[in-house]
Amino acid sequence: MKITGPEHFKLSFDAKKCAAKFSGLANTKLPKLYVVVADGELIYVGVTRRTMRARLYGGWNANGKNGYHGYAWRHNRTTADLYVWCQEDAPEGSSRDLETVEAEVAFLIRRAGQWPEGQTEIHFHPSQKEHREWAARIMQHVLDAAGSSVSRQS
Repeated sequence: MKITGPEHFKLSFDAKKCAAKFSGLANTKLPKLYVVVADGELIYVGVTRRTMRARLYGGWNANGKNGYHGYAWRHNRTTADLYVWCQEDAPEGSSRDLETVEAEVAFLIRRAGQWPEGQTEIHFHPSQKEHREWAARIMQHVLDAAGSSVSRQS
């Protein structure tokens, strides 16, 4: 897998809207894995092929139709850090590899204490060593970048 990133973005929001300026990888339609850190906790891991602006817009404007209510964490937070990785060599644009890494990242967070606070869905696929290695790298990067104040939710 050829994964690039991460790119880091600051989010400011309330329950109804999110303000952020995106560039680079976040504006592509390639598969992306993103991690949200708020108030010292890794609260969400997601995967999308849409631009990050479009993905977040969907999470903020969901109304429960078809069972999707959007990001739960938008109701009890006002700022967050967003880290975005992109898989440049995804076969036919598939997000399957990043979905596998997403599950492994969520598992690492759970193993340290509890599932990510805002996690409502995880796609499970059989993982290989490479998926688990990427999950460990992603976790380490987020922990290093956010400093010692970040926890994995104990």
